[in-house]
Amino acid sequence: MPKRWVIPDIHGYVKTATSLVTELIKPMRSDEIYFLGDYVDRGPDSKGVIDFIRSLQKSGYNVTALKGNHEDFMVELYDAEKKSKNPWWHNFGNKKHKAWLEIGGKPTLASFGVQHIREVPAEYIEWMRNLTHFVELDDFVLVHAGLNFKIENPFDDLQSMLWLREYEIKPEKIGGRRIIHGHVPVNMELITQSIRNKFYKFIDLDNGPYLTGKDGFGNLVALELGSMEMTIQYNMDL
Repeated sequence: MPKRWVIPDIHGYVKTATSLVTELIKPMRSDEIYFLGDYVDRGPDSKGVIDFIRSLQKSGYNVTALKGNHEDFMVELYDAEKKSKNPWWHNFGNKKHKAWLEIGGKPTLASFGVQHIREVPAEYIEWMRNLTHFVELDDFVLVHAGLNFKIENPFDDLQSMLWLREYEIKPEKIGGRRIIHGHVPVNMELITQSIRNKFYKFIDLDNGPYLTGKDGFGNLVALELGSMEMTIQYNMDL
């Protein structure tokens, strides 16, 4: 029976992601692999992470890649820079560029071998632009950040799927399913509890692979939805 793997925020740690997928979980081409977004920024090789995911897709693996807020930010900034001849857009772009560098954009530029985001090859920007926002499965909804349950249909608010941090879940609005997401790093104890206890209406799989100096953090996790078992890879890039 095909397995279904869910992998959260990779953040440029390509050696870690590659080891998790190719050495530990070793998916079959009939398996389903869901990446929850935030492939770029913070870590040393954002380009390599995108190349790795695209290589899986091109090799016939059943891969679905969701969009994260860091991809959203890059696309928005790239578009702003392309319109920078307009003074308003130029000021906007400069502010966004500074903010992006502060959340991990510097190593992202270095991974592409460029000095400025407008120099990132357009094919990578378009790949990020066209990523999907959510996936509905029988028992779960997969999303990068969360859903806005304050509106009648939570699936109408795409921005919240990328950026939302705190929200009250109303399962009746999503067919009684649980949410699996990343975006906010949590320790391994909470991840384990939320997987084992259906009392939790969510499973946050983001263990913050960049938080290697913090107790209970610093790993990249894969969850198999059939068995609800985790596979854990410590950060190999540092």
